[in-house]
Amino acid sequence: MAALRVCDKHPELNTASLLLVGVDGIPQDQLTEAILEESKSFTVNVRLAKKLPLPTENEESRPRIDLIVFLLDVRNQYSIEITKSSLAYVDVNFFLGKVCFLAVIDKSIKHQVVEMHAVKELADSYSSPLFFVELASPERRTGIAQRLLRMLKVAAGLVPGVSALALSSLLRPSFKTQAKRC
Repeated sequence: MAALRVCDKHPELNTASLLLVGVDGIPQDQLTEAILEESKSFTVNVRLAKKLPLPTENEESRPRIDLIVFLLDVRNQYSIEITKSSLAYVDVNFFLGKVCFLAVIDKSIKHQVVEMHAVKELADSYSSPLFFVELASPERRTGIAQRLLRMLKVAAGLVPGVSALALSSLLRPSFKTQAKRC
């Protein structure tokens, strides 16, 4: 299977495409609805996938992907394993501001299986922004949808004078995660 490429298709006028990649258990449909409700100034195509690579059928009709969002469920170790295996199918040029990670957390930290440090290291290793989000309430979904739409608009080139790489560098912390061993 081929890797997703950044510029393998022509852009559509005033349109951007977002790919959400995540395992079951994450409310992707609800996040998609929030994104579509909040998008007012440009057309948004949202595609959902459980893992990469994407199937080759209908590849010619698939729109250009402007931003890839990997959804990590911290209650599911399989989620981080699927994300790591999916990253092999993403062209390196996507990591220049066109990939971000959302770690979906729960109010009760006792159900957490995945170490937060492992998630931070994953995002750091790909030089991509990481957001810890709670998607249970509509207000929080709306907030993250607005943030993703701002990133998507820049990644799609719909904001003159701002590149996805510049935005990505502003979203990343200036420090790298260091493992502390006692």
